[in-house]
Amino acid sequence: MSDPRNVAHDKKVKQEKEHEKPAAGPGAKRKKGREPVAAADPNAETGSTPAPDPAAKTETRPDELEKSVGVLSKLKEMEFHSRANIETLAGLTLTIEDELKQKEFSEPIGALYSAQDAFQTKIAALVESYETKCASLKEAAP
Repeated sequence: MSDPRNVAHDKKVKQEKEHEKPAAGPGAKRKKGREPVAAADPNAETGSTPAPDPAAKTETRPDELEKSVGVLSKLKEMEFHSRANIETLAGLTLTIEDELKQKEFSEPIGALYSAQDAFQTKIAALVESYETKCASLKEAAP
C-alpha cells in the first residue's frame, strides 16, 4: 500500500499541471513560480473583450447530467418528505384541537403548517424547473 502523503503530493502535482496557463507565445518557456510577460494583446489596446464562443455555452461536461440527475433525485426526496410533513401536521392539528382541546397550541401548529405548505409549493416548483433542465441536458448529451 502506498503512503497517503505520496498520493496527496501526486494529486497536488497533477492539479497544478492542469491549472498551468499556456506560455506567452510559441517557443516561450515557462519558469516555475514566474508568470510570463504578456505579449502585445490586441484586445488590451482597444479596451474590448473577445467575443464569447457560442459553442462553449452549449457544451456540457460529461458528468454534468449524472450529477444533475442526482440533485433532482434529492429534490424529489425532499418534496416527498415535505408532503408527508404536511399530512402529519394536519393530523396533529386535529388531535391537538379536537381531541386534546389544547387551543393554545393550535396557532403554533397552524404557523408550522403554513410554513411547510409554503416550502412545499416552492420545492414543487423547483423540482419542475430542474426536471426541465435535466431534460435539456439529456437532449444535449451525445
